Amino acid sequence: MENTNLKSRLNTKVQTIQEAEQSQQLALVENASPSGYLALNDSTMELIRENLPDQSLNYQLFDVVKSPSGGSTVFTVPGLSGDEAEKELTGIVLGYTTPRAYWDTPDPVEGTPPTCFSHNSLVSESGKVCAHCPFNDYGSKDGETGAKACKESVLLFLLRPGNVLPLLVRVPVTSKGLFLRYTARLTSALTPLNGVVTRISLKKATSRGGKPYALFHFEAVSALSPEEAASAKAFARQFMEAVKASEAIPKLEAAG
Repeated sequence: MENTNLKSRLNTKVQTIQEAEQSQQLALVENASPSGYLALNDSTMELIRENLPDQSLNYQLFDVVKSPSGGSTVFTVPGLSGDEAEKELTGIVLGYTTPRAYWDTPDPVEGTPPTCFSHNSLVSESGKVCAHCPFNDYGSKDGETGAKACKESVLLFLLRPGNVLPLLVRVPVTSKGLFLRYTARLTSALTPLNGVVTRISLKKATSRGGKPYALFHFEAVSALSPEEAASAKAFARQFMEAVKASEAIPKLEAAG
């Protein structure tokens, strides 16, 4: 009899915990954006802090999508069951950075920290003005291709539907201008970058030396409702402030 009562109490406790978890999940879904962006609610940053106590939002936490090699027009996206091939990426760009990095060896081992680094492609961490650096000159990489020895890129924090943490998309220097022109068009239309859903796809191109590579294409596929746009702006501001406060940016540009 005593064992039966104990078992009954345990079952009741388990059921109570499960109901509480279901209620919490339901609350997140109910508060989420109608378009499926679960992060766009008032409790998301609180949830992140609870699940990652005393942890900074550093580079290691984010899944990273790099530019494919050989002119491939398919993204390789990390997933729960391994890498997945996707023709396009769609989501809200919470923010971006424009870092640049220089290595004093032409072929650094993957993961090697750069010799010199800049958060914004304007001033290096050591205080040097990037525009006056000889490694910023065209042709400084090898004297033949016209490439710069100092590697530029754009890092996008892309929030996708059904996710709370964004995907980090690395846009190479060959597509940096295309992204900046995209943001300029949005600005001209008085539209915040995080006020639209952006679709990113790839187009095959060929360099002057005859080597194939992929060009990024950016397109605003839909505008968020005023309510969604306000939520996206608030979440983007809080999230990017947390990322910058964690000093994650200097770690984003490792060789690879």
